Amino acid sequence: MKTKGAILREPGQPWQIEEIEVGDPVAGEVQVRLAASGLCHSDHHLRTGDSPAPMPVLGGHEGAGVVTKVGPGVTRLAEGDHVVTAFIPACGTCEPCSRGLQNICDEGARLLTGLSISDDTHRLHTADGTPLTPMCLLGTFAPYITVNEASLVKIEDDIPLREAALLGCGVATGWGSAVEIGDTHTGDTVVVIGIGGVGINSIQGAAAAGARYVVAIDPVPFKLQMAEKLGATHTFASIEEAAPVLGEITWGKMANTTVITVGEIFGDIIAPALSLTGKGGQVVVAGMGNFASMDVKLNLFELTLLQKRVQGAIFGGTGPRTQIPNLLREYRAGRLNLSDLITTTYRQDQINEAYDDMLSGKNIRGMIVYGDDDY
Repeated sequence: MKTKGAILREPGQPWQIEEIEVGDPVAGEVQVRLAASGLCHSDHHLRTGDSPAPMPVLGGHEGAGVVTKVGPGVTRLAEGDHVVTAFIPACGTCEPCSRGLQNICDEGARLLTGLSISDDTHRLHTADGTPLTPMCLLGTFAPYITVNEASLVKIEDDIPLREAALLGCGVATGWGSAVEIGDTHTGDTVVVIGIGGVGINSIQGAAAAGARYVVAIDPVPFKLQMAEKLGATHTFASIEEAAPVLGEITWGKMANTTVITVGEIFGDIIAPALSLTGKGGQVVVAGMGNFASMDVKLNLFELTLLQKRVQGAIFGGTGPRTQIPNLLREYRAGRLNLSDLITTTYRQDQINEAYDDMLSGKNIRGMIVYGDDDY
């Protein structure tokens, strides 16, 4: 099938809309017609070179749509099913999946290789036949995708697909970083540093879990306003502003959990995040940095004697087949707001404008919405 996709040919270059060839599904795969794709900061890391991948790359990993074709041997999905893409495939049979850690499924090792889970070949090519790497084995910056069923989660047909697209990355990662791996309990204090498409959902998750204080830190006033709307009890432009107030409202105990969800993380943020965190507490690191970065600053005396933890998190610390249905229950119950997360919608050919808006702080989550002209 020929369609158009937003392609990155080299780091540092803009996204280009080009004709691409999407292969038919082989055994274990399905083809999906997407309704929308979220514009996540992780795709921008491809453009900066922070995340290495074989070029050219078809971006996008946050989408939802309807199954249009089914390959041999597919048992979980059928034509007409509504699905959400999960940027972490979950095979269900590897050792991590068997231990309940679907979010670190062994198939995740393929995410930036471009090679299909099914047969180690490329399912995407450019117009001249060059193999094309789909971001996270998905490539949702094109209106059609052919992917392994391990990368899809079936949802109910009445869920709006545009809102559902957010569940495949930003919502699940943010909510889980506060609630699942963050282990927020009633009465806790949670700090979230960086209020974008992930951090705003850490705010929602912490509030839904019953945190007494939910503290949002971000230099952009618009993002702090959104944090207040979606559950933050206190907002600050910087860690330095937040620290004395946090100490006062918690009687010196500080936060149970501090979640770092900045768009681009550097090692010097760990020490101040730990300083916001109380005895026995944890700093959950959900932000992405350069793949080669090795430098982290922290106070080892504080880490040991106050028994604090620094915890990495991917997909919020839980598997997509568990988390996405759970989040839909929260959505139906009115505890998860999806509609207000979509700040601005764009056409596919506006993708560079969309990322400029993201970098300038205008969006919580921008979204490509596909129309009839795209199919």
